[in-house]
Amino acid sequence: MIKRSITFMTLALALTTLCQAQSRKVITLPSWDFSRDGKAWQQVAVPHDWAISGPFDKKWDLQMVAIEQNGEKEKTEKSGRSGALPWIGEGMYKMNWTAPKGYKRAVLVFDGAMSQPVVSVNGKEAGKWAYGYNAFRIDITPFIQFGKSNLIEVHLNNVEESSRWYPGGGLYRPVSVELYGNENFSTWDTFVRTLKADKQEAEVEVNALLEGKTGKSGKTVIALLDEAGKKVAEQTVLGATPAIKTTLKVANPQLWSPESPYLYQVKLTRYEGKKVADVQTLKTGIRTIAVSKEYGFQLNGVTRKLKGVCLHHDLGPLGAAENKAALIRQIKMMKQMGCDAIRTAHNMPSTMQMEICDSLGMMVMAESFDMWIYPKCKNGYAKFFKEWSDKDITNLVKHHRNHPSIVMWSIGNEIPEQWSQEGVEISKHLQDICHQYDPSRPVTQGMDRAEDALKSGFAQTMDVPGFNYRVHKYYKNIEQLPQGFLLGSETASTVSSRGVYKFPVVVSDKATYPDGQCSSYDTEYCSWSNLPDDDWKMQDDYSWVIGEFVWTGYDYLGEPTPYDTYWPSRSSYFGICDLAGLPKDRYYMYRARWNEQQHTTHLLPHWNWKGREGQVTPVYCYTDGVEGELFVNGKSQGRVRKDKSSRLDRYRLRWNNVKYEPGEIRVVTYNQYGDKVGEDVKRTAGEPAQMKFSVETPDHEPIACMVEGCTDEHNVLLNADGNDLAFITVSLQDKDGNECPLADDELTFEVSGAGTFKAACNGDATSLEPFTQPQMKLFSGKLVVIVQSSKQKGDIILKVKDSKRNIEKSITLQAI
Repeated sequence: MIKRSITFMTLALALTTLCQAQSRKVITLPSWDFSRDGKAWQQVAVPHDWAISGPFDKKWDLQMVAIEQNGEKEKTEKSGRSGALPWIGEGMYKMNWTAPKGYKRAVLVFDGAMSQPVVSVNGKEAGKWAYGYNAFRIDITPFIQFGKSNLIEVHLNNVEESSRWYPGGGLYRPVSVELYGNENFSTWDTFVRTLKADKQEAEVEVNALLEGKTGKSGKTVIALLDEAGKKVAEQTVLGATPAIKTTLKVANPQLWSPESPYLYQVKLTRYEGKKVADVQTLKTGIRTIAVSKEYGFQLNGVTRKLKGVCLHHDLGPLGAAENKAALIRQIKMMKQMGCDAIRTAHNMPSTMQMEICDSLGMMVMAESFDMWIYPKCKNGYAKFFKEWSDKDITNLVKHHRNHPSIVMWSIGNEIPEQWSQEGVEISKHLQDICHQYDPSRPVTQGMDRAEDALKSGFAQTMDVPGFNYRVHKYYKNIEQLPQGFLLGSETASTVSSRGVYKFPVVVSDKATYPDGQCSSYDTEYCSWSNLPDDDWKMQDDYSWVIGEFVWTGYDYLGEPTPYDTYWPSRSSYFGICDLAGLPKDRYYMYRARWNEQQHTTHLLPHWNWKGREGQVTPVYCYTDGVEGELFVNGKSQGRVRKDKSSRLDRYRLRWNNVKYEPGEIRVVTYNQYGDKVGEDVKRTAGEPAQMKFSVETPDHEPIACMVEGCTDEHNVLLNADGNDLAFITVSLQDKDGNECPLADDELTFEVSGAGTFKAACNGDATSLEPFTQPQMKLFSGKLVVIVQSSKQKGDIILKVKDSKRNIEKSITLQAI
């Protein structure tokens, strides 16, 4: 009996396997051989950025150009405009891939390749794409042999003066291959959208398209599963018609929002008889979007103002190479600030980034182009626009439209054609393509020439008229907009260097200094832009301003405004966080306004000013409180209250006449009822005597241990997958535990065990130290070391040494 039971079970298992033998399979392709010249090859892990190791040098993309967006008329030398890294030139990738037996078709999927990728299979060109930021698919079935090894090659070519920022180089996003049997769902033709929803019931429409050799009969089962895997709705569609459409009704739905990012799973199963021909699963969220003159922007029927930031695609010291942990760190940091939306400026987002936004709860404006026909740089996307733009915008929408996080599409940024009838027609055309493939979301773009865009009708064409800067023009803009609302699609461009303060403290749109830094008093901005306070005034005083996207959430490589002609300077100063991901003072300014769940009280500047004794050293406080009292060495400097009539005092507390004396400054803040909100202290530090670590492991929730005070360092966990990252912030303290904000010591790093040193960054835009070498100087007293797990489990030991002061500290992480 036992033998017969085992035989029967084995036979049943074999039949089950046979019935599903040709259902789709997705295989990632992470290991490639890479060469810059086609002669010397090395094995690399994809995603890969060939340029991020440097060295930094002004020669790499030295441009003589007048930046029209900055109002420049004369050409000048721009040395760090695209990051001063060696991204220009050709790169080649190859791999031998064995195509499994039992499948009929294979499709290569590139989530992005920088740039102009040409793909060959077994020596024959299989396909190509022009835009380095877009995802694309290539059917390689005619070129491969199943059951045998196949040579896949990718040729890339980055041309000089083709980017206004650092684009990176290489296969910088994941590559995969999709395998199918005779019949399957066309991956990007499956579209799930919410028709209507409230707390009682939702209607979710599912569209799909069958491709391949479809049979004469068959059925498709479409199911909606909740987060626990429980089926909450199901429909069966009979027949072999390629186009499939049905509506699922869901009782008591969980609605997706930034505050509650609930995800369902849609599962489509195609049967031919009893055989499973294909299964496609995808995550989605149930939520509604609306925008109107009466109610502004609404999510799930509730009006809210977008609290957004713009993000470039690079990950600071990691370059353009995508990494899940680094993306999670970015989004979590922004959410803790109270941010609820990002704009993927100025290019198509990645799949991984959108999946993270779905799961963590971050709304997204998914952007497409930085230029159309008129070029902003000599060899930019304008060269490809006429031939490729329809295909690119189609891929953007079809690829990403199932992500609940995406709430609008953007078809352009500061397009020069704003003044022309041709520009109006292109706007209508691109917006219509978005509507064709996704009628559920509005379309916008960022306009920087308000008068031109309104005179031509360019602005009136858009579902959502987005304006970049010139906030003082909003009053005239709204009078000419039939939409009845407008969006700050790009705002602020306030500049600062973390931990750097300049005196006297003045408001300026053209301040520069011999050291190539900007003041962290947050009173400096660019000629075309403004302070955060100006945007908030418009949003608070006028319901027709539906929100903003701040330029930018993080510093990024390239565009070192206001130091475009200064060397060395190779990264931006716009970020709310610096290039290492460390918060600047401005982070707490936005947090005080945006984070409604937690109180904020943040004091600046630091209090180490040897040589300024007796001199006026203004003290600012960023808080959600309305009033505060400042003490210098215990002596009150008086209470100040926010003042709605004052530009700099409506959203800040300021003590402008404080005279520096070493010791302690302390602030206590209060709400409108006189209740204490919080306090903050800054102390004059002595000589560095010890080292402090703070650890972030973004892919673990909650973060297991912030190392200081942690009783078991083995609680700091990483995934032993070869990709997970830990971000360790290193700073120096005096003997009493006060951080030393002026320390600029050079530190060295050593990683042993089940991990490797990945990169380091100190956030200094003028530093030419390579990110990928295990030594770096502190900047404003801090830097970040990034450690990567290997594929083996075990301890990872990081040792950091300051030889100048003979200080050394180690930490043990655990890869599991």
